[in-house]
Amino acid sequence: MKLEVKNIRKSFSGNEVLHGISFSVESGKALGLLGRNGAGKTTTIRILMDVFKADSGEILINDKKFNPMDYQIGYLPEERGLYPKKKVAEQIIYLAQLRGMSAKEAKGSTKIWLERLGITEYTNRTLDSLSKGNQQKVQLAQTLVCNPEIVILDEPFSGLDPVNSQVLKDTVRDLINQNKLVIFSSHQMSYVEEFCEEIAIINKGEIVLSGSLKNIKKEFGRNRLILSANDLSIDNLKSILDNKFKHLVSINEVKRDYLVLELFENITKKELLEKLLKEDIDIAKFSMYEPGLEDIFVKKVGEK
Repeated sequence: MKLEVKNIRKSFSGNEVLHGISFSVESGKALGLLGRNGAGKTTTIRILMDVFKADSGEILINDKKFNPMDYQIGYLPEERGLYPKKKVAEQIIYLAQLRGMSAKEAKGSTKIWLERLGITEYTNRTLDSLSKGNQQKVQLAQTLVCNPEIVILDEPFSGLDPVNSQVLKDTVRDLINQNKLVIFSSHQMSYVEEFCEEIAIINKGEIVLSGSLKNIKKEFGRNRLILSANDLSIDNLKSILDNKFKHLVSINEVKRDYLVLELFENITKKELLEKLLKEDIDIAKFSMYEPGLEDIFVKKVGEK
C-alpha cells in the first residue's frame, strides 16, 4: 500500500499555510514528518485525516483517491483527547466501537493492548489517576485497538521514561514489521532515526527536504571527515590545520573531542592523510563524517 500526498495547499482567513506539500509513504516503512512548531505538520495530518479539506491538491492510495472512511486509521495526536474521569478500559472499548468494532471485539482487543503495554492493573482506574507516562500508554492503546492499517503518531514518546519508551519502541517496530503504513512525527530526532527510512521536513508550509534518510545523510556528509589526535588538543589541532592545511580543507565544526573537516574538491582523503602523517601527528580518528538528523534538521530549518 502506498499513500501519496500531492501538492496540498491550505489557507485560513486568506493566509496560505501549506504551499504545495508533497510526500509519500509505503506499507512496512515509517515516514518521519518533521518540522518546527507552526511549520504545518498538524495541518497536513488533519487534512490527511479529513478533519478539514485542502484547498487544492490530492491524496492518493495505490493511485486512487484516498477516502479515510475506507481504512482503519490509528491516530495519536500531540494534544491528548481522552476522558480524564472515565475508566481506562471503558473508554477504550467505547472508542473502538465508534470505529466499527463489535462489543466483543472491542473488549478482546482492549484487553490485549492493556496487557501488551503493561497497564492491565489500571483497567478500572480513571485516566486522571494515572501518571503522565501511563496516560500516554492508554492513549497508545486506543490508537491501536482497532488494528489500524495506517498509523499516525504525533510526539508519541512525550512523557515516557526510558523503560516505557522501550515498550513503545518495540511496539512501533512491530507495526512496521506487520506491514503497517506509519507516519511518525517527533522533535526527538533519535527516535526518528531509529525507525524511519524516509523523512519529509516541512518549514513554513513547504517541504524543504525529503527522501531516503540514508541517502540524505550521505549527501550531507559528502567530502566531510572527522579528525582528532592523541597528542594534541582540539585547539592545537585546529591551529595546525589553519596554518598548514588551509589550502586542502576547511574546518566546518569544532566539537569537544574532534574536528569536522570539508575537503576541497581537488583533494582526496588519501592525500590529506599522507600530509597529516608527514607532520608527525598521532591521529586518533580519521573517518567519514555522517551527520545526525538533528544537525541536518537545524541546517535546513534553523534561522539564518
